[in-house]
Amino acid sequence: MNQLTHYINGQPVAGRSGRHTEGHNPATGELTRSVPLADAAEVDAAVAAAAAAFPAWAETPPLKRARILFKFKALIEEHQDELAEIITREHGKVFTDALGEVTRGLEIVEFACGIPHLLKGQYTDQIGGGIDNWTMRQPLGVVAGITPFNFPMMVPCWMFPVALACGNTFVLKPSERDPSCANRLAELLEQAGLPDGVFNVVHGDKSAVDALIAHPKVEALSFVGSTPIAEYIYSEGTRRGKRVQALGGAKNHMVVMPDADLDQVTDALMGAAYGSAGERCMAISVAVLVGEVADKVIERLVPRVKSLVVKNGLERDAEMGPVVTQQHRAKILGYIEDGIASGAQMRVDGRGLTVPGHENGFFLGGTLFDHVTADMKIYREEIFGPVLCVVRVPDFASAVALINAHEFGNGVACFTSDGGIARAFARQIKVGMVGINVPIPVPMAWHSFGGWKRSLFGDHHAYGEEGVRFYTRNKSIMQRWPDSIAKGAEFAMPVAK
Repeated sequence: MNQLTHYINGQPVAGRSGRHTEGHNPATGELTRSVPLADAAEVDAAVAAAAAAFPAWAETPPLKRARILFKFKALIEEHQDELAEIITREHGKVFTDALGEVTRGLEIVEFACGIPHLLKGQYTDQIGGGIDNWTMRQPLGVVAGITPFNFPMMVPCWMFPVALACGNTFVLKPSERDPSCANRLAELLEQAGLPDGVFNVVHGDKSAVDALIAHPKVEALSFVGSTPIAEYIYSEGTRRGKRVQALGGAKNHMVVMPDADLDQVTDALMGAAYGSAGERCMAISVAVLVGEVADKVIERLVPRVKSLVVKNGLERDAEMGPVVTQQHRAKILGYIEDGIASGAQMRVDGRGLTVPGHENGFFLGGTLFDHVTADMKIYREEIFGPVLCVVRVPDFASAVALINAHEFGNGVACFTSDGGIARAFARQIKVGMVGINVPIPVPMAWHSFGGWKRSLFGDHHAYGEEGVRFYTRNKSIMQRWPDSIAKGAEFAMPVAK
């Protein structure tokens, strides 16, 4: 069994709190690792290392910081299969999906390599008598990231590459469910030449999170996870004067209009609902079928869901792997049972699936519910599993109203051949990320990721230029020299003359 360590000040550090949690391979159920759970003292050691490293790192020219990230990028490319295998063994998603996650994380690193341009300020000559004015963006100091189990590489990469490029130092608290990828990234950053203390990893649970929130030297917190925890971190962090971006839950809808290409729709729903066993904050978990298209889509979906290839994610022909833990599997089963009790029509039942040779794995088959209504728990709440709910509506206006009434506003899609409908949907929908004939509209690295309503707490989206703004403060400087200063006191604001 692998004994994980924290990674502090450039070195692996054994846990000393006396607390730990155990991790399993979700495909086999085998106990594979022991993960230390940090206490406040261990969190303080990581923050202290980051604080000590900050002055020199902040003064390092952005171009030199970018060169280290260029080396880090090359190392990720060299080790991408290894990183993907770590993800699959601990999370369960299929290898090709894990490899895609590594690529999306790599794209944020590539974006951060352009930081010298992104940190440029503005300059105005001669705003008043002999006075020039310019702006500059400066790093915050020690910043922390608290990341979820579903993307153990990509989501941390939404945070630390941009934060480091801007001159901050970083403490990462990854999910204790699949933490090994974080340690491997720390090792690769060290190989790339990152100075000790600039990037640190502490494993833990709520105690570690609370210690980061309370620590006076942590200037900002980035979080991705469930809405209740996002709201908690946002309220507790901002109450202490910290800058916080906290991305919460989702219930992503896909509207299918009668004129949509139904072969494309079926493929899109299969990949977006059942990819990564539905454990994505951008998964499509509700299909909103408009008018007479509903029966046609259901007719196509049922055999496809029944024929999903569910296997160990390391097998290259697998379409869906297990869910992350036995506890999470039990939670998803509870939602399925609630859906049945609520009167939803189950068209495909994913319970009871057994994968030969992996009888102890945490597997579920794809589940499909039809005739789901807005008052049902399976519609209102985020299931985070391979369960697709179908809601039938009479027209486009009803579809928009249904989605806009939901408390979450993370991602949404509309499949149609009508340009007018597409434009109206994009303008009217109250959701942060919108796809038109694109089922999972995750923005590219040079844009930014974030939802609306109770899917985001804070003013900044993740990565992209929004990330640069989050991890820096804007400073305005006005300057003139003694030979241009008028004699005598000046009691008026400086103005151009």
